[in-house]
Amino acid sequence: SIILPVYNAEPWLDECLMSVLQQDFEGSMELSVFNDASKDKSMTIIEKWKAKLEDSGILVVIGGHDSPSPRGVGYSKNQAIAQSSGSYLCFLDSDDVMMPQRVRLQLEAAAQHPTSIIGCQVRRDPPNSTERYTRWINQLTPEQLLTQVFTSNGPTVIQPAWLCARAWLAHVGPFDEGGQGVPEDLLFFYEHLRRGGGVVRVDQCLLLYRYHPGAATHSVLETTIWTHRVRFLEEWALPRWATFTIWNAGKQGRRLYRSLTAGARSKVVAFCDVDENKIRKGFYCHEDSQERPKPRIPILHFRAARPPFVICVKLDLTGGAFEDNLRSLHLQEGRDFLHFS
Repeated sequence: SIILPVYNAEPWLDECLMSVLQQDFEGSMELSVFNDASKDKSMTIIEKWKAKLEDSGILVVIGGHDSPSPRGVGYSKNQAIAQSSGSYLCFLDSDDVMMPQRVRLQLEAAAQHPTSIIGCQVRRDPPNSTERYTRWINQLTPEQLLTQVFTSNGPTVIQPAWLCARAWLAHVGPFDEGGQGVPEDLLFFYEHLRRGGGVVRVDQCLLLYRYHPGAATHSVLETTIWTHRVRFLEEWALPRWATFTIWNAGKQGRRLYRSLTAGARSKVVAFCDVDENKIRKGFYCHEDSQERPKPRIPILHFRAARPPFVICVKLDLTGGAFEDNLRSLHLQEGRDFLHFS
């Protein structure tokens, strides 16, 4: 089943639905559309395509509501899933376009990995939007799909590219229906990992992934995502480390330190950095702390610091300087360091 939530998608729907029609998968396929109170001509376009799709053997199930306001992406996905019947669920956003082999190739991977979310490489449209993010999505190694789950980029395979077994999705649970401002994909992804789910990417570009101001992503506050990320880091990664160093004595590193619970904060033995001015200062004093004396955390040069590190330096932003420094320490990602920025 292709799961397609729709909300005011008129400009993109023709292209999106054409890409469903053009799938080269030869098994039985169903399109489950849920219209989340669209006010444009989305439903007219869907009705027009229903006949075309059904003529080519694709069953089309349409649900929706016409309340004054939409109930959000999480609700729409859950409804589209509930009304569908396929044993595998292939997620599609109404503004994206699938390559013809998407369903077939991701399904092959899912059959081998029944408890994994299967993603794919993507092509961004317009091509120059979010270049760093697109590189990250497409170039993560199989190991990094599980180690880089704490960064501000969110899920290591993007949600509009997910395909997974219905049975596994039912095990992980529904999407959060909090509506606008809730990162329902990130919350589901974390729950999936908690339950031991895997992450697999088909290394072919199978999706045209559109970037535009109206995208739902833009309605989620950075602070909301930050809080979820910190809590997940504390729950999933920090328990296995007795102590750790925060790599970045600047704003991001200090923000992470302040965001940690007291128990996790007490494990921070140092900050490290390359900035001589910060290192010369010698320590960071946590002014807001209730403890007396207030904690003073040493600031060291990264070569003098000891792993494990939680790294609060953005990747792919310093012309390779940071990556070179990290590589020079010969550490293993996941065991000796994790990326948080």
